[in-house]
Amino acid sequence: MKVLAVEDDNVARSILRRSLERLGHDVIEAHDGEEAWAAWLREKPRVAVSDWQMPKLDGLRLCKRFRAQEGQDYVYFILLTGTGGSSANRRAAAEAGVDDFLTKPIDMSALWMRLRVAERILKYTHQVHRLEEMMPMCSYCKKIRDDQNYWQQIESYINERTGTEISHSVCPECYQRVVVPELERLREKAHKVHRAPVARRKP
Repeated sequence: MKVLAVEDDNVARSILRRSLERLGHDVIEAHDGEEAWAAWLREKPRVAVSDWQMPKLDGLRLCKRFRAQEGQDYVYFILLTGTGGSSANRRAAAEAGVDDFLTKPIDMSALWMRLRVAERILKYTHQVHRLEEMMPMCSYCKKIRDDQNYWQQIESYINERTGTEISHSVCPECYQRVVVPELERLREKAHKVHRAPVARRKP
């Protein structure tokens, strides 16, 4: 993956870069949030590993800036924190849109694990994006055509690709437009049957 590494300390940034490269990722370096933002606009990496405390634009405000973008691919944001960060700080970071945390100094196994989670999440968001934009649907029966030109119900199509189970309900608009008239029709039919005269047999 292409990973944006944001750290104002030169030594720490060098360690982070080498760690990411050893794990097989392409690294874009930035020494503060403003430089990281410019790099993201230029190259659009999907993962950011950023220090919290930085000049100009810190990690938390950088994450908020990512989350404010509409219509862009999701950026998985990992925030670097000092040992024993307070629960209040972590709560503030989570509310700002931070996806995960890494404690400094960085442990390679912890970094690998976080990036594996990032890969799975980004793969899932990509699948959802494809479902939203590339679903050929029959105008009549609402079946979906898959990649093998096979038509199937939308529920099974989504379940096969995302593992999501879909439950069924009726929205208020359809309830008024479809269900209520159908109930009235059934009541009228039942009423007519009840009032119909019973034919008598001739003796």
